Amino acid sequence: MSDRSSAFPPKGRFSDARQHLGGVDAVTAGALIAASADVSIVMDKDGAVLDIAFAEPGLAKEVGGAWVGRRWIDLVTSETRPKIDDLLSEANPSQPTRWRQVNHPSALGGADVPVRYCAIRVETEQRVVAVGRDMRALAALQQRLADAQQDMEREYARIRDAEKRYRLLFQLSAEPVAIIDANTQRIVEVNPAAATLFGVDPRRIPGSPFVDLFDARSKQAIQSFVAAARLAPRVDNVMVETAQQNVRVLISGSLFRQDSAAHLLVLFSRVEGAGGARSEQETNLLQMVVAMPEAFVVVSGDLRVVSANAAFLDLAQVGVEAQARGEKIERWLGRPSIDVGILFANLRAHGAVRHFSTIMRGELGSTEDVEVAGVLLPGAGEPSYGLTVRAVGWRPGSERLGGRELPRTVEHFIDLVGRVPLKNLVRETTDLIERLCIEAALELTNDNRAAAAEMLGLSRQGFYAKLRRYGLGDLGDDDHSDDEA
Repeated sequence: MSDRSSAFPPKGRFSDARQHLGGVDAVTAGALIAASADVSIVMDKDGAVLDIAFAEPGLAKEVGGAWVGRRWIDLVTSETRPKIDDLLSEANPSQPTRWRQVNHPSALGGADVPVRYCAIRVETEQRVVAVGRDMRALAALQQRLADAQQDMEREYARIRDAEKRYRLLFQLSAEPVAIIDANTQRIVEVNPAAATLFGVDPRRIPGSPFVDLFDARSKQAIQSFVAAARLAPRVDNVMVETAQQNVRVLISGSLFRQDSAAHLLVLFSRVEGAGGARSEQETNLLQMVVAMPEAFVVVSGDLRVVSANAAFLDLAQVGVEAQARGEKIERWLGRPSIDVGILFANLRAHGAVRHFSTIMRGELGSTEDVEVAGVLLPGAGEPSYGLTVRAVGWRPGSERLGGRELPRTVEHFIDLVGRVPLKNLVRETTDLIERLCIEAALELTNDNRAAAAEMLGLSRQGFYAKLRRYGLGDLGDDDHSDDEA
């Protein structure tokens, strides 16, 4: 072990330079020194520069290359001059000095130029040779690191201040608030107002199941609320009842992510208050609308779904209410570009509509005939609409249209066979069906002939021609002139 370690030369020099490099001339030695450093300086014993070599022209321009004849100590900034004295005093022929960083003033008016030097004394020539390494790249990295650390400290301070503000708001808020782990459905934290609402110790509630705060009848609603909140940006006004104090509350929630985990921010609002009996009646009415077998939907002024009960979701073939909220009602209700416009135009004009026949289109491709009743709900701002949608299907008497009895198809045709030629029978049957379709279109569109023509896929002129043929409607001269044109 000692034999192997003794084979290595002393640190910073060759083991026998005199034997192997004794024949190296001054030119070669100078080339080696200049190539091994970014800046190389040859000085007399007092530190006056005799010669200099720069490996990079940019460095020479930055520090000002006219150094020959000047003292080395005069070429650095005032605070680093003591390091030059140390380098000159410590220089000796046997061992280079330790590296020291000094700064040169910039000849271009920029920041000081850092250079790391070591020196060695050439005894035979009474010369001192100093070699330096350009530290600008490292200094730039150090500055960027310092700036980044300062930015991080400022950001941490901003986050700590924000956390203090929101923590204070969370604790002092009079509105009950809870934070729930969306995956485990366990309570992460509640504010004092929520603990008071549920009648529990705020120190024991974190970690307990969220559903345990509510009575058994509300557990299904809680499960649906959490499932919907994980799919939709926000879920509002789900009616539940607390387990301890039997208080009816409306819960609303919004999903957010923290530490790569999904959480729910849940807000609670008491239903009972001033006028408790009236509030209970309104609550019962709301629950009946939600549970009724007829489809019910509230539509905003721009014809987007605001709220819908389970029966409407079944007709629309939508899983949860959150998937329907905010969507255009015409996505499911009415024939494209026809029925919805007519329905809401009548609602705006008359305030209510009954027995409006149209269709309901499900997300899975089904189509069902429905009958719509609606009412305009005026408000201080933009009005909204309430609609009930009833699936029609076949019912006794459904074969009557507008008070006219449709023919019983098979029996009627059997009676006519043998008495009427087949050609006449087909023509009369076709005319009957065509007339009934036109009457139905006029009834569905509230006698709007342009909409009825579009519904039947006819041009306006062709539609008026059929009206005259069957004697339907009251066609004026303008209608005849349009047809002739």
